[in-house]
Amino acid sequence: MQDLPPVIPLFDSIQYLDEGNPNVNQYVAEVTINRVNDAALVYEHAVDWLSEQRFNENNYKTYRSELTTFLHWCFDKEGISVAEINRRMMNRYVEYCLNPPAELIAYRNVAQFVTSKEWGDRAPNPLWRPFLGKKDNGAILPYALSDKALKTKMAILSAFYGYLINEEYTERNPAMMWMKHSRFASQPMKVHSFDDDESIKSFSELQWSYVMSAAEKMAGEQPDLHERTLFLVSLMYSCYLRISEVAARPGFSPVMGQFRRDSHSGVWGFFIPVSKGGKRRTVAVSNQLLNALQRYRTFLRLPALPTPNESTPLFSRHRAAGRGRDAGLRNANLGIRQLRDEINFLIQTAADLAQADGFEQDAQEMRQMTPHSIRHTGITHDINLNGRPLAHVQADAGHDSIDTTSQYLHTTRTERHETAAGKQLNRLRGI
Repeated sequence: MQDLPPVIPLFDSIQYLDEGNPNVNQYVAEVTINRVNDAALVYEHAVDWLSEQRFNENNYKTYRSELTTFLHWCFDKEGISVAEINRRMMNRYVEYCLNPPAELIAYRNVAQFVTSKEWGDRAPNPLWRPFLGKKDNGAILPYALSDKALKTKMAILSAFYGYLINEEYTERNPAMMWMKHSRFASQPMKVHSFDDDESIKSFSELQWSYVMSAAEKMAGEQPDLHERTLFLVSLMYSCYLRISEVAARPGFSPVMGQFRRDSHSGVWGFFIPVSKGGKRRTVAVSNQLLNALQRYRTFLRLPALPTPNESTPLFSRHRAAGRGRDAGLRNANLGIRQLRDEINFLIQTAADLAQADGFEQDAQEMRQMTPHSIRHTGITHDINLNGRPLAHVQADAGHDSIDTTSQYLHTTRTERHETAAGKQLNRLRGI
């Protein structure tokens, strides 16, 4: 049996991050099933955030170590979701870091993961510990965390929570709140806002037209590869979905039966049983999305519409999985990483088309978008272009507050400029 450290390191070196690790996957699945039901979602968010640091190795190493310690405390010590942490709980985490258990302190720096000589696989290093102490001439010194190190911890967690806020996983930043009420309060931290272009990244109407045109073109030219792409992007845009809500992860595997027809009204909805914070919701399905569903199912040689409780995977693989829990299976859902890669390829293809038509600036902006931008775009377009009532959009988006939904009202500088450009100083002039 493989020896493991008392705390499992969660994030391997950057070159191995996207591959995943069986030990980490098993740990995250166990936590998700038995203690914290959104642990897998948090882990995927953490991987995404860390991936953005791939070009700064020092930042990556510092960030992954802090996230591992924090998630260990949340999942193993407290058994609590990251979204439930408040300032008081963050203070408990600080106390834990100031006085960690002796068995979690190492006195020399070692790699978090090592390569097995026997199998060649990456595995957690049994000698690794989340805290690093000091020795003096061989004598162990009392563990101490400097003010500088503590501030660094809080700054990293504040940045991570800022990312989670922009991903709409949570609406508060307990690390920043802790800093504001700590002895470090006179040294302000960067606040991650959610009210301008830099935070809510959505495609303009022109840019989105290129995304949909690219998806339709790809599906027409290579249906075996891209009918799935076309339906995926149609579903995410129409129902404001996070990618985690349509991808397989421990404890959740999306199926066709989530499309449900109300027996009384005849109205179709898409049921989301697991979302941020363990919430569930049903999103209203448009006529065009229903047509897209019928096209996709016809391509898959399925009846035009799903039957109640149908268990057909929502997004099947093009070929059987080579490893992991779905090894040898083709009729199994794709995970977050595979769907993200598929969407990113579509976005880059759409940007190429826009650039070829002379829309250089739009193409550059499109290349900065992420899969989550599709959710922002669907909400923004429905409010500002389609005129859907805020309350309806709030319910479909799963926002806790109408204030969150209201932030999508003419959210970008471009839209605000367009609505302001025609304003007159004297509307009655010349009459």
